[in-house]
Amino acid sequence: MSEILVISSFPDRDQARQIGTLLVRKQLAACVNLLPSVESIFCWEGKLESANEVLAFMKSTRACYPQVESEILARHPYEVPEIITLDISGGLPAYLGWIGEACQSSDHDPVESTGPEE
Repeated sequence: MSEILVISSFPDRDQARQIGTLLVRKQLAACVNLLPSVESIFCWEGKLESANEVLAFMKSTRACYPQVESEILARHPYEVPEIITLDISGGLPAYLGWIGEACQSSDHDPVESTGPEE
């Protein structure tokens, strides 16, 4: 299987929604789930930090990943954004098939807008 879960954290819902919407419109992600208000505890530049963030779960494919990463890096406000992939090793076959059908790794016309603006 080539389906993956891409995880990234964002400083707020608007930025997470903007990037998530763009990825779905460009057919680089089949679906993006936004989990609001997670607390992240981490060390950055030698200091212990804590931040409230929005976590995004993006369902995509291995073939689309280079473009997903590029789009996130181009728009993400963090100097070093969290971008993690997990291979999806199992799940409902019809759902996994939908992810593969919904994601396209080549240039093409984006999906028409039916939701929030970027």
